[in-house]
Amino acid sequence: MSAETDAVAALYQAPFGDFVAERKRLANERKAAGDKDAAARIVKLARPPISAWAVNQLWWRERARFDALLKAAAQVKLGDREAARGHREALAALREQAARILQDAGNAASEATLRRVVTTLSAIAASGGFDPEPPGALSADRDPPGFEALGFAPSAAVSPPKPPRPDAAAVRAAEAERRRAEAEAERRRKAERERLSEKLREARALKAAQERELSRLSSEVEAAEQGLKQTQALLAELETALASL
Repeated sequence: MSAETDAVAALYQAPFGDFVAERKRLANERKAAGDKDAAARIVKLARPPISAWAVNQLWWRERARFDALLKAAAQVKLGDREAARGHREALAALREQAARILQDAGNAASEATLRRVVTTLSAIAASGGFDPEPPGALSADRDPPGFEALGFAPSAAVSPPKPPRPDAAAVRAAEAERRRAEAEAERRRKAERERLSEKLREARALKAAQERELSRLSSEVEAAEQGLKQTQALLAELETALASL
């Protein structure tokens, strides 16, 4: 695996909110290593929407379930009708894991986002992989070519069985949990901003001190050079006087 491939893999595993900063860091890393072409390619990599980001995380974190989905889809395409059930079950399991990954990362696992996750998973299953992008490095959502391409009707396809309708208490609890997750994510962001601001203040103070020291040393060097010139002139004058005697 090349250094560029490793960098791309690291980029698409990074937290959703860190994508841009991580892309810049990895590009600078390849540039510093002398690989300017790779750095240019990394800089051009697009930040995925949150749904595609979640699918990428499923690839990196839930490989066994992901492989089960691809295997079931391949069997359906070969005419194995019984594999359709395994396909649905794999999608349902991955959907559930996507919701957990989103929530653990402080992102909202909305129904719309999860529908896009399932649709993109179905598209990958239909095509047999991530091509033309590297595995686990989606930059955008995908739409399947049609469930008929997999060998079964749309009614047998994506969505997991609908759960029982939650009661009012469950809805309130879920909303409270969502708000708690959002508040925790905001708290972490605020703490990180404060930490970085303090580091920035320290770096600026250090820079100012170093500039003062450089100015002082420059003055000393200038004075020493002037003294050296005077000494050289005196030496030349003495040597001339000595030679005339």
